Amino acid sequence: MDEYQKLLFPYAYNILGSVEDAKDAIQEVLLKYTAKNIVAENTINYLVKGVINQSINAKKKQTRERSDSTWLPEPVATETSDLALELREMVSYSLLFLLERLNPKERAVFILKEAFSYTHEEIADVLNVTTENSRKLLSRAHQKVQLNKPQNTPITQKHFQQIGHITSAIREKDLPTIHQLLSKDITFHADGGDKVKVVKQYSHGIHDIADLLVFVYHKFQKGFLMKSAVINHQPAQLFFHKDRLVVCQVFEFKADSNKISRISVIVDPEKLKNVKIAG
Repeated sequence: MDEYQKLLFPYAYNILGSVEDAKDAIQEVLLKYTAKNIVAENTINYLVKGVINQSINAKKKQTRERSDSTWLPEPVATETSDLALELREMVSYSLLFLLERLNPKERAVFILKEAFSYTHEEIADVLNVTTENSRKLLSRAHQKVQLNKPQNTPITQKHFQQIGHITSAIREKDLPTIHQLLSKDITFHADGGDKVKVVKQYSHGIHDIADLLVFVYHKFQKGFLMKSAVINHQPAQLFFHKDRLVVCQVFEFKADSNKISRISVIVDPEKLKNVKIAG
């Protein structure tokens, strides 16, 4: 069953954006499968279909229960994990964030088509809809995310150098240098969950975000150990306090300028407890 869990995880996680919820959805399907002694013509297809539909239902519940505060997906380290092959179908962190604009069924269609290259006929079979309905759901999904769809640029050493530059500038309170490293349409989102109160959940614009980064670092993060990482296929900076991960910053870069266009900051301890990096 372990191999099934690894294979099914990207399907559930891409829809739910939560490691714990994804594991619960998979566990529910596997328990039913074994308890009822189901004999399927194609076990993998049967389980994928079950997990997708279980995840759609769980996403509906997740959305109903969510507060109005900023909600960011749970980060997953994707650089050196033994799950690397299974996690390569996971969408980027920035795209995962944008997929929150979609309803659960639109999101499932988008994931199956874009991340797993399913045909509309295959999607229709998984979701028990018509192929025409699958096409309409995908079209609506594209319309909702297209204008702000993040550029899928490969991670380079330059990205980590830029993160190092902005970290040094923040440490030195060098606002002009910070301004140069941020794109003019830069956005900032922070998620503290129910346990951590963040200074600001959302901000935009070079000057406001530069001031915010400097304030937060010198007020709260100055003594933390920092490590670079790859989170959901994007460059990130992790902050540790006594070996405990307390802050995860995920960066999105402009492809044409290597300037930072989005910073997602996760400080919710419930979302950080499953992040595992090498070393």
